[in-house]
Amino acid sequence: MKTILIVDDVPSQLDMMANYLTNAGYNIVKANDGQEAIDKTLQSKPDIIVTDWMMPKMGGLDICRQLKKNPETAEIPIVACTAKNRDVDRMWAMKQGVKAYVTKPCTQEELVGAVQGLIG
Repeated sequence: MKTILIVDDVPSQLDMMANYLTNAGYNIVKANDGQEAIDKTLQSKPDIIVTDWMMPKMGGLDICRQLKKNPETAEIPIVACTAKNRDVDRMWAMKQGVKAYVTKPCTQEELVGAVQGLIG
Protein backbone atom coordinates (compact mmCIF):
# COMPACT_ATOMS: atom_id res chain seq x y z
CA MET A 1 0.00 0.00 0.00
CA LYS A 2 1.39 3.40 -0.99
CA THR A 3 1.89 6.01 1.74
CA ILE A 4 0.96 9.66 1.32
CA LEU A 5 2.11 12.45 3.60
CA ILE A 6 -0.53 15.20 3.75
CA VAL A 7 0.47 18.63 5.07
CA ASP A 8 -1.98 21.39 5.99
CA ASP A 9 -2.24 23.83 8.87
CA VAL A 10 -6.07 23.78 8.77
CA PRO A 11 -7.32 20.62 10.53
CA SER A 12 -10.56 20.41 8.53
CA GLN A 13 -8.60 20.53 5.23
CA LEU A 14 -6.14 17.95 6.50
CA ASP A 15 -8.96 15.61 7.52
CA MET A 16 -10.85 16.10 4.25
CA MET A 17 -7.81 15.25 2.12
CA ALA A 18 -6.99 12.30 4.37
CA ASN A 19 -10.53 10.93 3.97
CA TYR A 20 -10.41 11.30 0.19
CA LEU A 21 -7.14 9.43 -0.07
CA THR A 22 -7.93 6.80 2.56
CA ASN A 23 -11.13 5.98 0.66
CA ALA A 24 -8.97 5.53 -2.46
CA GLY A 25 -6.88 2.89 -0.68
CA TYR A 26 -3.80 4.86 0.40
CA ASN A 27 -2.03 4.82 3.77
CA ILE A 28 -2.00 8.35 5.23
CA VAL A 29 0.50 10.19 7.41
CA LYS A 30 -0.49 13.70 8.53
CA ALA A 31 1.60 16.78 9.32
CA ASN A 32 0.27 20.10 10.62
CA ASP A 33 3.15 22.29 9.48
CA GLY A 34 6.22 22.40 7.30
CA GLN A 35 8.81 21.34 9.87
CA GLU A 36 6.70 18.38 10.94
CA ALA A 37 6.41 17.43 7.26
CA ILE A 38 10.19 17.52 6.81
CA ASP A 39 10.72 15.43 9.94
CA LYS A 40 8.10 12.82 8.97
CA THR A 41 9.46 12.63 5.43
CA LEU A 42 12.96 11.90 6.70
CA GLN A 43 11.57 9.27 9.10
CA SER A 44 9.12 7.42 6.89
CA LYS A 45 9.98 8.28 3.24
CA PRO A 46 6.40 8.54 1.92
CA ASP A 47 5.66 7.66 -1.71
CA ILE A 48 4.20 11.13 -2.33
CA ILE A 49 3.56 14.39 -0.48
CA VAL A 50 0.41 16.49 -0.79
CA THR A 51 0.99 19.90 0.76
CA ASP A 52 -0.79 23.14 1.29
CA TRP A 53 1.29 25.86 -0.36
CA MET A 54 0.51 28.73 2.02
CA MET A 55 1.19 28.00 5.69
CA PRO A 56 2.72 30.05 8.50
CA LYS A 57 6.48 29.75 9.10
CA MET A 58 7.21 27.06 6.50
CA GLY A 59 4.94 26.71 3.49
CA GLY A 60 4.87 24.25 0.64
CA LEU A 61 7.58 26.07 -1.28
CA ASP A 62 9.99 25.76 1.65
CA ILE A 63 9.11 22.08 2.07
CA CYS A 64 9.71 21.50 -1.63
CA ARG A 65 13.06 23.32 -1.63
CA GLN A 66 14.38 21.44 1.40
CA LEU A 67 13.31 18.02 0.14
CA LYS A 68 14.55 18.57 -3.42
CA LYS A 69 18.06 19.46 -2.23
CA ASN A 70 18.35 16.27 -0.14
CA PRO A 71 19.36 13.23 -2.27
CA GLU A 72 17.34 10.93 0.06
CA THR A 73 14.09 12.80 -0.59
CA ALA A 74 14.64 14.59 -3.91
CA GLU A 75 12.66 12.06 -5.96
CA ILE A 76 9.51 12.07 -3.80
CA PRO A 77 6.74 13.64 -5.91
CA ILE A 78 5.04 16.69 -4.42
CA VAL A 79 1.48 17.81 -5.09
CA ALA A 80 0.63 21.41 -4.22
CA CYS A 81 -2.90 21.87 -2.94
CA THR A 82 -3.62 25.57 -2.67
CA ALA A 83 -6.14 28.36 -3.05
CA LYS A 84 -3.77 30.10 -5.47
CA ASN A 85 -5.34 29.37 -8.83
CA ARG A 86 -3.62 31.66 -11.31
CA ASP A 87 -1.63 30.11 -14.14
CA VAL A 88 1.45 32.06 -13.06
CA ASP A 89 1.25 30.45 -9.59
CA ARG A 90 0.89 26.99 -11.11
CA MET A 91 3.83 27.47 -13.48
CA TRP A 92 6.03 28.90 -10.74
CA ALA A 93 5.28 25.94 -8.43
CA MET A 94 6.14 23.50 -11.22
CA LYS A 95 9.48 25.26 -11.71
CA GLN A 96 10.17 24.67 -8.01
CA GLY A 97 9.73 20.91 -8.43
CA VAL A 98 6.01 20.36 -7.85
CA LYS A 99 4.70 17.49 -10.00
CA ALA A 100 0.96 18.28 -9.75
CA TYR A 101 -1.11 21.28 -8.71
CA VAL A 102 -4.64 21.08 -7.29
CA THR A 103 -6.65 24.17 -6.35
CA LYS A 104 -8.75 24.43 -3.20
CA PRO A 105 -11.44 23.63 -2.60
CA CYS A 106 -10.54 20.39 -4.31
CA THR A 107 -12.82 17.51 -5.07
CA GLN A 108 -12.04 13.91 -4.29
CA GLU A 109 -11.73 13.19 -8.00
CA GLU A 110 -9.17 15.99 -8.52
CA LEU A 111 -6.99 15.02 -5.57
CA VAL A 112 -7.11 11.26 -6.10
CA GLY A 113 -6.56 11.78 -9.83
CA ALA A 114 -3.44 13.87 -9.22
CA VAL A 115 -2.03 11.28 -6.84
CA GLN A 116 -2.87 8.33 -9.08
CA GLY A 117 -1.28 10.09 -12.02
CA LEU A 118 2.00 10.20 -10.12
CA ILE A 119 2.14 6.96 -8.13
CA GLY A 120 -0.73 4.79 -9.34
